[in-house]
Amino acid sequence: MPHILSSSSIVMSTIFLGSPQFSYTPSLSSPKNPFKLPISIMATCIHSSRTKSPPKNKPQINNNVYNYVKYCQPNFPNLITSNPFSQKILKVEEEEGEENLWVKMKDEAKFDIDQEPILSSYYVSSILAHESMERALANHLAMKLSSSNLTNATLYDLFIGVLTDDQDLIKSVKADLLAVKERDPACISYVHCFLNFKGFLACQAHRIANKLWLNGRKILALLIQNRVSEVFAVDIHPGAKIGKGILLDHATGVVVGETAVIGNDVSILHNVTLGGTGKMCGDRHPKIGDGVLIGAGTCVLGNVRIGDGAKIGAGSVVLKEVPARTTAVGNPARLLGGKENPKRLDKIPSLTMDHTSHISEWSDYVI
Repeated sequence: MPHILSSSSIVMSTIFLGSPQFSYTPSLSSPKNPFKLPISIMATCIHSSRTKSPPKNKPQINNNVYNYVKYCQPNFPNLITSNPFSQKILKVEEEEGEENLWVKMKDEAKFDIDQEPILSSYYVSSILAHESMERALANHLAMKLSSSNLTNATLYDLFIGVLTDDQDLIKSVKADLLAVKERDPACISYVHCFLNFKGFLACQAHRIANKLWLNGRKILALLIQNRVSEVFAVDIHPGAKIGKGILLDHATGVVVGETAVIGNDVSILHNVTLGGTGKMCGDRHPKIGDGVLIGAGTCVLGNVRIGDGAKIGAGSVVLKEVPARTTAVGNPARLLGGKENPKRLDKIPSLTMDHTSHISEWSDYVI
């Protein structure tokens, strides 16, 4: 007989932020804080009925084919600035809307509790007791990044203030969730990614830190960067600009410099460095276009542009511009097909996650 989730079988955690037993410590808010902080304690109301297992997701990407006219630009300027890309080139049609994502995550949490009742308290305090994704994310990040002298209550106040102040930020969070579920075969559900994928969590913590950085609260932003580096082994400077639909796969060892720009729908694997080339100040870090795939162990150094839809092979060292829809691999990196007539990709590499196609054209080495 299957385990039935009921209100009597759920034990609320006393460390859940917003529960009656929880008391807030002084906030980091200040007269200069542009973010509004919550003034009420949220209710912890959970439906006790059992829901059916969530249906399997249908494929969200149809053939991953380029729209060449809108997606690609034939040339790049020689001088690159750190301004974010003004044109949203890549658009992916999602069959499941972002509006239903939080509802689906709650259904997945209930399903997981049926499979593992021992985790009921964890899922309740992390997911089911929250009225919105913003609150759940603020709570989860606060629990992950808190320390003995930086309490989760203080961080929760700070995080929820940022998340509720900017709706575009939470749209980026949802786009990242959809991206991870679509591209990573190891991701079994949205709630699994939300709770357990450190690349996703590090990216969302960076989004919060970046908002603080842009609003002049640089000390707090740098503190969050440090805690994310210690907890998740991901080091992204709060000044870096990151688009939406981002997959940081495995994520360990990812380093992104202050003036780096990452476009939309980009997939980056572990041990990737987007760094500078020396100790000079100013605009000194890479600019990654939309739809780019960067393989594990890659270093992209200097203020160079990686064009839209390009692919960088694992272990490469990139020091020069990579044109759109081309593949660069090696140390130093070279274009497949040669500089004069590089082979053009016909699919978006960040969506296909294809790391090895056309590799025989670069090397005939066989083990």
